[in-house]
Amino acid sequence: MHKNLLFLLLILSLALNVSAQGVDPLVAKDTEAQKIWVDSLLNTMTLDEKIGQLFMVQAYSNQDKKHEDFITEMITKYHVGNLIFMQGTPDKQAVLNNKYQAVSKIPLMIGFDGEWGLDMRLKNTYRFPWNMTLGAIQNDSLIYQFGKRLGKHCKRLGIHINFAPVVDVNVNPDNPIIGNRSFGENKENVTQKAIAFTQGMQSEGVLANAKHFPGHGDTASDSHHTLPVLNFDIARLDSIELYPYKKLFDKGVASVMTAHLSIPSLESDDRLPTSLSTNVVTNLLLRKLGFNGLIITDGLNMKGASNYASSAEIDLAAIKAGNDVLLIPQNVPETVRLIKTAIQLKTLTEARINISVKKILKAKYWAGLHQYKPIVLDSLQQDLNTATDEVLHRELVKNSLTVLRNRNREIPIGSLENKKIAYVKLGDGSGNHFIKMMQNYTKIDVISDNNLDGLLKKLKPYNLVIVGYHKSNLHPWKSYKFKDQELVWLQEIARAKEIILDIFASPYSLLQIKTFVNIEGLLVSYQNSKLAQEISAQLLFGAYKAKGKLPVSIHNFFPEGAGLTTTNLSRFEYTIPEAVNVSSERLKKIDSIAKIILKEKMAPGFQVFAAKEGKVFLQKSYGYHTDKQQTKVQNSDIYDVASLTKILATLPLVMRAEEEQKITLDTALKDILPSFKESNKDTITVKEILSHNARLQAWIPFYIATQDSITGKNLSEFYNSKKTKKYAVKVAENLYIDKNYKDSIYKYIREIEQREKTGYKYSDLGYYLFKEIIEKEYEKPLDKLVNNEFYKPLGANRTTFLPLQKFPKSQIVPTEKDDYFRNQLLHGHVHDMGAAMLGGVAGHAGLYANANDVAKIMQMYLQKGFYGGKRYLKSGTIEKFNMRYYSDDQIRRGLGFDKPQLNKDIKATCGCVSDASFGHSGFTGTYAWADPQSGLVYVFLSNRVYPTMKNRGLVKHNIRTEIQQILQDAILDE
Repeated sequence: MHKNLLFLLLILSLALNVSAQGVDPLVAKDTEAQKIWVDSLLNTMTLDEKIGQLFMVQAYSNQDKKHEDFITEMITKYHVGNLIFMQGTPDKQAVLNNKYQAVSKIPLMIGFDGEWGLDMRLKNTYRFPWNMTLGAIQNDSLIYQFGKRLGKHCKRLGIHINFAPVVDVNVNPDNPIIGNRSFGENKENVTQKAIAFTQGMQSEGVLANAKHFPGHGDTASDSHHTLPVLNFDIARLDSIELYPYKKLFDKGVASVMTAHLSIPSLESDDRLPTSLSTNVVTNLLLRKLGFNGLIITDGLNMKGASNYASSAEIDLAAIKAGNDVLLIPQNVPETVRLIKTAIQLKTLTEARINISVKKILKAKYWAGLHQYKPIVLDSLQQDLNTATDEVLHRELVKNSLTVLRNRNREIPIGSLENKKIAYVKLGDGSGNHFIKMMQNYTKIDVISDNNLDGLLKKLKPYNLVIVGYHKSNLHPWKSYKFKDQELVWLQEIARAKEIILDIFASPYSLLQIKTFVNIEGLLVSYQNSKLAQEISAQLLFGAYKAKGKLPVSIHNFFPEGAGLTTTNLSRFEYTIPEAVNVSSERLKKIDSIAKIILKEKMAPGFQVFAAKEGKVFLQKSYGYHTDKQQTKVQNSDIYDVASLTKILATLPLVMRAEEEQKITLDTALKDILPSFKESNKDTITVKEILSHNARLQAWIPFYIATQDSITGKNLSEFYNSKKTKKYAVKVAENLYIDKNYKDSIYKYIREIEQREKTGYKYSDLGYYLFKEIIEKEYEKPLDKLVNNEFYKPLGANRTTFLPLQKFPKSQIVPTEKDDYFRNQLLHGHVHDMGAAMLGGVAGHAGLYANANDVAKIMQMYLQKGFYGGKRYLKSGTIEKFNMRYYSDDQIRRGLGFDKPQLNKDIKATCGCVSDASFGHSGFTGTYAWADPQSGLVYVFLSNRVYPTMKNRGLVKHNIRTEIQQILQDAILDE
């Protein structure tokens, strides 16, 4: 009597809120045609055929012919009307789908359990984030897009109903089966996410399924193994567990899955699962909540149901309770027999069967099965794994990442010049993608030790430690918990150092941390996927803002909905071409050109980099360091960039000096280099030198004057094989030049005749002079000055002069086999002869870098002197230097920067860039270009002078600008 009274109260409470006349989600747009199709089928079906429509049998695409024959028999002999495909591959599933549909009298409704994508069951398909991750997103339109993409995948693979979304409100952190599968603990958030997902998926003609009714979010046991018990009163169930369902019914969700639970307040028989309870399915779901869609049981092979009775008895009870579809029945023949017997005994009627069959047929029509077509097998894999999916996935992850603590505003990480950063990994998952991405931004040292004291000792030199907690991303049920030792280590590291803790696991892992007092920065990345690692690293370095909000509460530390917003520092974001409206397909032409370069030995290897609007969409290395093909080129490897040194090292310092009025563009050489007074160059100006309009000779082969004129050997009066007080300047391995020879070089420059002809002539000589000017004005060596003022704060840690002092040879790409001066393979020693004679540091050459770092500097220029939250140069300064001052004389140069060609015969660019663009090329086979109009930054680095500088194929065929053309052509029309 007490139970009946409680149920009566539930009825009354629901009556106040929900009409029993709910919407019919299975009605198609062409209602009359749907009715005719359904009725015509129903009126011609035998009882056996009707009963067969109630089953959704489990089918696999990774089993043998015996299983295929079994499914075929289920369809042909027992008229089974629905299949749920489980493990396998999409290609095999498509073949079997077509086979099974061909032998079915009535088109089969195909079901699938794909909560985060087809990857939940099938290999070689796309995986989106879990619901807990999505629960952190504040923009529900992204959830709609997720549902829509998943709907497209299902439709492409012939799936008509996807058993998603999970709408359980996960208020129990110890829930072993829901957890990460839930959108969180807030019923409003769960509801809105579920509605958005449902509407997105159903817009593609795929039935959604709200599960697990009446609510599985507050259980501490798994219904796959036992019957969980929910001891809540009706008021609690109505206010939390049932809340999402009532809202979803109003929005037209097509189906509901009934859960295997024991809820005494709803069903007095504590052994009877809710999925088999008439009180729950018929009285509550159908009548009181007014749900008119398909009602489908949870898997009837689960212990929560199968422990109740025999398989056939359970199936019969499920139909009697009010379910329409029996999911994964274990004994179809016996169930058919029991149902027919029940009809004979009048404990079940054919009219009751007809109700469910009619709903199933309506659902089939709604899903397009009245116009069934076999699955097209061609391009199936490509269609299920598209760039569009990854673009969306990236947006989902970007919008989910949640910053919970930022005490010293350490997120995003700025002022890189003042940071010495270590990374420490906790957890049993990999953090390699996280590390690799962080190293795109600055130097990150990976520190580990088997002993805590040893670890703390190794961390002493660092002023920031990033701790990554990485757990398995295999599936959402994997353990997310810290080991006791890891919790101790975390607190000890936090006590000793300023740390940022990044959680690549369920936010529930934070429940184990007893105090956050010493943790300055805390970021929840939710999952340990490749994209989560890469995008989290980008957020830490300010590629974009943090937007996510915590979908569950963490004790009293962080309430549900907590989340801080961070700033965008205008650093590179690393993404895929389609994210910036660039065609991956068109970019494949670069791979074709790469094959030609390597086959024709134009260069043994090279790097190609491209970014659009600050988003890197191409970062790729090809080939090897040398023709021996022993060391593959990596993106992190550094090249001798030759004349790019002018715009990457000397020019920014000249700009700074001009801003600080240490020089002006009209300053004459005699006024900043007194030694040039009364020389034939005393009146040339900074502007003329930068524009290559100063009548300077193109270059001077200084080294020839130090060699025997007959034998060509280096003279001992100038060189020594060992370093001594006199021979102190290193030119190459075992080759040192007289330290005073520098004076001779500048004497040559000062005294050499000027060109008689006025106008444009590219020359290195002015940049020898700029080095002297800068070092005189700032009283620091050029390499130290540019490193401190630009490279360190930019995070260009792989850009340097004298690379052997910082990097192992294995990370430095050799240039030329020199047989005319240094007589050795130049490996870490600058190729340019004059720069080598100055010890490897010059204004025109000597710099080494990888493409990523070169691009950072070019992007800083493109962003008018701003990058990474820091202003390096004034906007007006960039504009001033990126301008032709002698265009009337057909000089294409700006101030230091090269500009697009004015003469069609000179291929400075592809001819496809705007006049506002700028850049430079280098003798060793390097190229860097930026275009403000398209937002494109392009970098090409190679050692085309290998084996010797006679190797001119790259130059002859305009390879660098050919690739520039491909990049431009790959930009899609808006």
